[in-house]
Amino acid sequence: MTVQSPALGAFSRVLFIAGTLACLGLGVIALYTSGLGLLDPKLHRAGGFALALVAGVAAARRKRLDTVRTDRDLGRDAPPPRHGAELLHAVIDIAMLLAGLWSIWSFLQVQTLMETALYDVSTRDAWPALAGLAVFLELCRRLWGWGLFSVGALAVLYLLFGQDLPGILAHSGFGLDEVAENLWYNTNKGVFGSITNIVLATVFIFIIFGALLEGTGAGDTLLKFAFLATRRTRGGPAHAAILASSLFGTMSGSTVANIVGTGTFTIPTIKKRGFSPTFAAGIEATASSGGQIMPPIMGAAALVMADLTGAGYLNIIIAALVPALFYYFSLFCAVTVEARRQGIEVQPLKTEDRITRIDLINSVLFLGPIATVIAALLMGLSTSSAGFYATVILVALSVINPEVRRDPMRLWRSFIGGSAAGASLLIAIAAIGILVGSLDSTGLGLKLANVIGAIRGDSLFSALLVAMIGALVLGMGMPTLPAYLIIILVMGPAIQALGLSMLTAHMFVFYYGVASSLTPPVAIAAYAAAPIAGANPLMTALMSFRLGMAKFIIPFIFVYYPTLLIVEEFHLGAFVWIVLRSGLCIWLFSSALSAHDRGRLTAVEVGLRFVAAFMCLIASPAIHLPAIAAGVALILFDLRRVPAPTPYKEAR
Repeated sequence: MTVQSPALGAFSRVLFIAGTLACLGLGVIALYTSGLGLLDPKLHRAGGFALALVAGVAAARRKRLDTVRTDRDLGRDAPPPRHGAELLHAVIDIAMLLAGLWSIWSFLQVQTLMETALYDVSTRDAWPALAGLAVFLELCRRLWGWGLFSVGALAVLYLLFGQDLPGILAHSGFGLDEVAENLWYNTNKGVFGSITNIVLATVFIFIIFGALLEGTGAGDTLLKFAFLATRRTRGGPAHAAILASSLFGTMSGSTVANIVGTGTFTIPTIKKRGFSPTFAAGIEATASSGGQIMPPIMGAAALVMADLTGAGYLNIIIAALVPALFYYFSLFCAVTVEARRQGIEVQPLKTEDRITRIDLINSVLFLGPIATVIAALLMGLSTSSAGFYATVILVALSVINPEVRRDPMRLWRSFIGGSAAGASLLIAIAAIGILVGSLDSTGLGLKLANVIGAIRGDSLFSALLVAMIGALVLGMGMPTLPAYLIIILVMGPAIQALGLSMLTAHMFVFYYGVASSLTPPVAIAAYAAAPIAGANPLMTALMSFRLGMAKFIIPFIFVYYPTLLIVEEFHLGAFVWIVLRSGLCIWLFSSALSAHDRGRLTAVEVGLRFVAAFMCLIASPAIHLPAIAAGVALILFDLRRVPAPTPYKEAR
């Protein structure tokens, strides 16, 4: 039995070429609309989804064939695909393409009629809409798995049959034409709604920028600088992984891409330093997930947040800065404590780790574009324009890298790869759009807000705790942007009802959307890092959860002390005071989690450190002042008990 007949092989090749051309089209549209001109909104969205459909079907087919080939190469006990089954898959792919394009064409026709005359969506219009929903949900399942597919499918079923559900879940009922209008023929919600517009107009160019940044070799140079900067620390490569991942992750905008981009270099060196494989994978996963909360770029979710809140991208960057620094400070603390616990010492700098003249020249590849983004925003240009000019500057500067001069096609491959990643994201946004349309049409989000309000009573803390748990559950197994959007749509009204500002509520949800990638049992960041380290995925997930525990505390800090976000209620004295208290809290918390500081901590000391850490954050001075004194006393007691190690001195 062969995997593919010549005819099916030819079909696959044609489909892959079409997918590449579709990615090229998406990339060109992103460049044009971000820096050169505008397209008609309905054409922009319809064209974007049509190209994403072709690219998505091609990517799904390639993924399936690669899986079959991998299984065969590894000798797994699986029957070879039969010609009939492969033919059926090809027919389904063709049917999906035709049905999807038909439904998109119907959207264009109906939108044109709505612009020129009073037009009501009819039952006849519902059939192409339902076909489109089915196609994009199936494509979402193939590319993103069952989690996101289930969200979209349940949203459609809820609109169709939710009137028969009990209690607050019941709604007034929707006919086929109303379902089609709410989920398909609408430019405010649904598949072609405002979130799709944000992704196409703003996010897409930054996805391409991130891919080009990696392809030009900026990531490799950045990694060497990170190793040099952390050479005198005990953690060494583990600290370098944190620094590199924070800088690389803010540009890539993807946890998994960050892990693959930096983890293949950092994880082996962390293991070589003496750390366990589980710790090496865990620290890389935790550091990589934090890249999306680290300014100045922060990935796709922050760009969407700027549009949804109306706060402006520059304000989002400023608001995110201090909490992100606290998060990475907590990781540095965790690595330092772990290195002490395992008795790992500072090691001399190796020749291959030293910065060369080429590295200094290549540093312009990441410094120039980031400076361009910041300068463009300060000059008042739009976020998409900042991404466009940064991309142009990056391509112009890429010729300074000898690797790019030897292989100019690296730019082409990166451009197509970034566009393909954007196409996959658009498929995921289709499912999110379906959820938006369903929640908006039925008012379920507001009903859930009332329920959470009834549960919390008068306690803000208990309400935030409920919101945190709900956010972690809703975000499990999903990329950050879909996770953030789902959480803010479902939990956002309830959190804002607590009296929080819109920006604070979105930042709270955003953090837990990122943290969900570290939360067992799903923990997609840990599952991406574990194979590189040769570690157990579940143990890596638990390690990542422990190392990234500060990410679960920081949102509560800036909710109760919004001065940390700087752009709201900023007071210098209050800001400095809560920064000092938070720093002490994080050190006590990190050392207590490892049961180690300069020496091993007893169970009593661990318990006291936990209590002191949390009480440092209580608003009342009658509570936090004694807690601060107790925390400092615990640290001094440990210092007196265990003498400081002799620092390593480099040989001249």
